[in-house]
Amino acid sequence: MADMTTSVQIVLPQHCNGYKKPRLFGGQIMAWIDIVGAVAARRYTHRAVTTVCVDNLNFLNPAFLNDTVVQEAVVTWTGRTSLEVRVDSYVEKLDGTRERVNRAYVVFVALDDNDRPAEVPPFVPQTDAEKREYAAALERRRIRLQR
Repeated sequence: MADMTTSVQIVLPQHCNGYKKPRLFGGQIMAWIDIVGAVAARRYTHRAVTTVCVDNLNFLNPAFLNDTVVQEAVVTWTGRTSLEVRVDSYVEKLDGTRERVNRAYVVFVALDDNDRPAEVPPFVPQTDAEKREYAAALERRRIRLQR
Protein backbone atom coordinates (compact mmCIF):
# COMPACT_ATOMS: atom_id res chain seq x y z
CA MET A 1 0.00 0.00 0.00
CA ALA A 2 0.99 3.60 -0.46
CA ASP A 3 2.31 5.46 2.60
CA MET A 4 -0.25 5.38 5.39
CA THR A 5 -1.08 8.21 7.78
CA THR A 6 -2.40 7.17 11.18
CA SER A 7 -4.27 9.14 13.83
CA VAL A 8 -5.20 7.97 17.31
CA GLN A 9 -7.76 9.58 19.62
CA ILE A 10 -9.33 8.68 22.95
CA VAL A 11 -13.05 9.47 23.00
CA LEU A 12 -13.53 12.13 25.68
CA PRO A 13 -16.75 13.52 27.19
CA GLN A 14 -16.77 16.56 24.86
CA HIS A 15 -16.82 14.16 21.87
CA CYS A 16 -20.00 12.38 23.01
CA ASN A 17 -23.76 12.72 23.15
CA GLY A 18 -25.75 12.49 26.38
CA TYR A 19 -26.97 8.87 26.25
CA LYS A 20 -26.69 6.66 29.34
CA LYS A 21 -23.69 5.06 27.64
CA PRO A 22 -22.22 8.10 25.84
CA ARG A 23 -21.48 7.52 22.15
CA LEU A 24 -19.10 9.43 19.92
CA PHE A 25 -20.84 12.12 17.85
CA GLY A 26 -20.87 11.24 14.14
CA GLY A 27 -19.81 14.80 13.35
CA GLN A 28 -16.73 14.43 15.55
CA ILE A 29 -15.49 11.34 13.74
CA MET A 30 -16.24 13.10 10.43
CA ALA A 31 -14.00 15.98 11.52
CA TRP A 32 -11.24 13.52 12.45
CA ILE A 33 -11.66 11.81 9.05
CA ASP A 34 -11.24 15.16 7.29
CA ILE A 35 -8.09 15.96 9.29
CA VAL A 36 -6.28 12.63 8.86
CA GLY A 37 -7.32 12.54 5.19
CA ALA A 38 -5.98 16.05 4.66
CA VAL A 39 -2.68 15.15 6.33
CA ALA A 40 -2.30 12.14 4.02
CA ALA A 41 -3.13 14.34 1.00
CA ARG A 42 -0.71 17.08 2.10
CA ARG A 43 2.08 14.57 2.65
CA TYR A 44 1.49 13.06 -0.79
CA THR A 45 1.21 16.35 -2.72
CA HIS A 46 3.53 18.53 -0.60
CA ARG A 47 0.85 21.20 -0.90
CA ALA A 48 -2.08 22.65 0.96
CA VAL A 49 -5.33 20.87 0.11
CA THR A 50 -9.03 21.56 0.38
CA THR A 51 -11.82 19.02 0.79
CA VAL A 52 -14.09 18.58 -2.24
CA CYS A 53 -16.36 15.75 -1.09
CA VAL A 54 -16.77 12.71 1.10
CA ASP A 55 -18.27 9.67 -0.59
CA ASN A 56 -20.89 7.53 1.16
CA LEU A 57 -20.11 7.43 4.88
CA ASN A 58 -21.90 4.70 6.82
CA PHE A 59 -21.46 4.01 10.52
CA LEU A 60 -21.07 0.27 11.02
CA ASN A 61 -20.30 0.21 14.74
CA PRO A 62 -20.35 2.80 17.53
CA ALA A 63 -17.48 4.24 19.52
CA PHE A 64 -18.11 4.99 23.17
CA LEU A 65 -16.66 7.23 25.87
CA ASN A 66 -13.06 6.22 26.66
CA ASP A 67 -12.68 4.09 23.50
CA THR A 68 -9.52 4.41 21.44
CA VAL A 69 -10.26 5.41 17.86
CA VAL A 70 -7.58 4.63 15.28
CA GLN A 71 -7.79 6.08 11.78
CA GLU A 72 -5.67 5.06 8.82
CA ALA A 73 -5.54 7.15 5.66
CA VAL A 74 -4.01 6.22 2.32
CA VAL A 75 -4.08 7.76 -1.18
CA THR A 76 -6.04 5.58 -3.60
CA TRP A 77 -6.16 7.70 -6.79
CA THR A 78 -4.94 10.96 -8.30
CA GLY A 79 -6.17 13.12 -11.13
CA ARG A 80 -4.52 16.24 -12.48
CA THR A 81 -5.19 18.45 -9.42
CA SER A 82 -7.27 16.19 -7.19
CA LEU A 83 -6.73 13.01 -5.23
CA GLU A 84 -8.82 10.52 -3.32
CA VAL A 85 -7.88 9.32 0.16
CA ARG A 86 -9.42 6.30 1.90
CA VAL A 87 -9.84 6.69 5.65
CA ASP A 88 -10.65 3.65 7.78
CA SER A 89 -11.79 4.29 11.35
CA TYR A 90 -11.62 1.60 14.02
CA VAL A 91 -12.27 1.20 17.72
CA GLU A 92 -9.19 -0.45 19.17
CA LYS A 93 -10.01 -2.66 22.14
CA LEU A 94 -7.71 -2.96 25.13
CA ASP A 95 -6.67 -6.44 23.94
CA GLY A 96 -5.47 -4.89 20.64
CA THR A 97 -8.33 -6.16 18.47
CA ARG A 98 -10.10 -3.71 16.20
CA GLU A 99 -13.70 -3.19 15.13
CA ARG A 100 -14.31 -1.00 12.10
CA VAL A 101 -16.49 2.04 12.70
CA ASN A 102 -16.52 3.25 9.09
CA ARG A 103 -14.67 3.76 5.84
CA ALA A 104 -14.70 7.06 3.99
CA TYR A 105 -13.34 8.14 0.64
CA VAL A 106 -12.43 11.83 0.70
CA VAL A 107 -11.55 13.85 -2.38
CA PHE A 108 -9.16 16.77 -2.03
CA VAL A 109 -7.81 19.38 -4.45
CA ALA A 110 -4.21 20.51 -4.10
CA LEU A 111 -3.64 24.27 -3.96
CA ASP A 112 -0.78 26.47 -5.10
CA ASP A 113 0.49 29.56 -3.27
CA ASN A 114 -2.40 31.60 -4.74
CA ASP A 115 -5.04 29.09 -3.61
CA ARG A 116 -5.58 27.89 -7.18
CA PRO A 117 -5.72 24.19 -8.11
CA ALA A 118 -2.23 22.76 -8.53
CA GLU A 119 -1.05 19.60 -10.28
CA VAL A 120 -0.38 16.57 -8.09
CA PRO A 121 2.12 13.76 -8.58
CA PRO A 122 0.50 10.78 -10.31
CA PHE A 123 -0.38 7.81 -8.14
CA VAL A 124 0.69 4.58 -9.81
CA PRO A 125 -0.74 1.54 -8.03
CA GLN A 126 1.83 -1.20 -7.47
CA THR A 127 0.17 -3.98 -5.48
CA ASP A 128 -2.98 -5.92 -6.36
CA ALA A 129 -4.77 -4.20 -3.46
CA GLU A 130 -3.73 -0.76 -4.76
CA LYS A 131 -4.87 -1.69 -8.27
CA ARG A 132 -8.30 -2.77 -6.94
CA GLU A 133 -8.63 0.46 -4.94
CA TYR A 134 -7.56 2.53 -7.95
CA ALA A 135 -10.15 0.84 -10.21
CA ALA A 136 -12.86 1.40 -7.59
CA ALA A 137 -11.77 5.05 -7.26
CA LEU A 138 -12.17 5.53 -11.01
CA GLU A 139 -15.72 4.17 -10.76
CA ARG A 140 -16.55 6.47 -7.80
CA ARG A 141 -15.19 9.40 -9.81
CA ARG A 142 -17.30 8.43 -12.84
CA ILE A 143 -20.41 8.37 -10.65
CA ARG A 144 -19.54 11.73 -9.01
CA LEU A 145 -19.10 13.36 -12.42
CA GLN A 146 -22.57 12.19 -13.52
CA ARG A 147 -24.27 14.13 -10.71
